[in-house]
Amino acid sequence: MRRTLLSLLIALSVSGAVMADDDISKVNGTASVEDGQHAGDVHTVNGSVRIGARAVVQRATTVNGSVELGDAAAASTVKTVNGAVRLHEKSRANEVETVNGRVELARGAEVTGHLSNVNGDINLDGAHVGGGIETVNADITVGDGSRIEGGILVKKPSSSWFHENNRLPKIVIGPHAVVQGSLTFERPVELYVSDSATVGKIEGATAKTFAGASP
Repeated sequence: MRRTLLSLLIALSVSGAVMADDDISKVNGTASVEDGQHAGDVHTVNGSVRIGARAVVQRATTVNGSVELGDAAAASTVKTVNGAVRLHEKSRANEVETVNGRVELARGAEVTGHLSNVNGDINLDGAHVGGGIETVNADITVGDGSRIEGGILVKKPSSSWFHENNRLPKIVIGPHAVVQGSLTFERPVELYVSDSATVGKIEGATAKTFAGASP
């Protein structure tokens, strides 16, 4: 029996198989993972999710609260309904989604897939998005040296509340930023593109070129 168990452990080690990390789930309050730790799904309903530096998790999700990935942390999915999302330096997620909340990507942070929200500023500071950005009512700043593949889509509002709101989203493509793919605007926006930026085809808006750090 001992020899059989030992053989199984050796086989698992050789194949690289590991047991799933534990999930962390709450209803009220902050759900957190300490620096350098691993976890499965980390979830709360009314509260924030905090993933420490260099920690690795599967899903980091909440309903009413913010989600934050510390420096060099990683998650497959980051989602909230009412709350902000912040990825600190060199952190990484495959997908980022919020409905009502800002999204901030610090220098070196990366979303390998899609990034989306409805309301709330989207700010990239030397960051990378691999699967495009989609919003309805957000101001977007693609900061110095940031890179986006998959383009930018600002969708047409569907509710009467948005139609009554005359504020135009402000889209800024900063110095040395790169946006590959179409920049598509289904509603009026203010679009500013740095004279040192590289962008794809622009549909639905006329870009205003600027020099220097900002418009």
